[in-house]
Amino acid sequence: MHIILETERLVLRRFTEDDLENLVELDNDPEVMRYLNGGEPVARELIRDVALPRLLAYYERPDGFGFWAAEEKLTGEFIGWFHFRPGKNAPPGELELGYRLRKAAWGKGYGTEGSRALIDRGFTEQGVERVTAGTLAANTGSRRVMEKSGLRHVRTYFDDWPEGIVRSPEGLVEYALTRAEWEAGRSGLAR
Repeated sequence: MHIILETERLVLRRFTEDDLENLVELDNDPEVMRYLNGGEPVARELIRDVALPRLLAYYERPDGFGFWAAEEKLTGEFIGWFHFRPGKNAPPGELELGYRLRKAAWGKGYGTEGSRALIDRGFTEQGVERVTAGTLAANTGSRRVMEKSGLRHVRTYFDDWPEGIVRSPEGLVEYALTRAEWEAGRSGLAR
């Protein structure tokens, strides 16, 4: 198991082909997928032949960015994943944060804990200058995770919908945190 990061309660590790069933279960929970594809089931074959190989391909990159399986440290139970990677057409130094967690893991602070750890690692070890994250405006749970992780609401928009994301009349929201904001927040904690 190739661990990239540990927190108080989580282990973030590389995905393996053995994670297929974990991903099938995660992506076939209608509540998990509600704000992504409207809660529609995702075919096992699509996960096996497209999604999982895409996740694994990130580990061939030398920059240390990608998708990470999240497990509870105490039990070893798979609870979902996080990604920390360059977004589509993002300028150098800008990374996109994302996460997808099992419903049983919701409301326990895992999303915030994993997100903060990746953000801190990005700013301290990986030369990141800005972190972004986005979701549907109606997805208040994900928005809370972004806010608790230190990101701030940048904009609400109604165009440029990511492929495969369900459209919503409330639009999409973007959150972000710059290195300067992160450093200011850390210095404020030291006082």
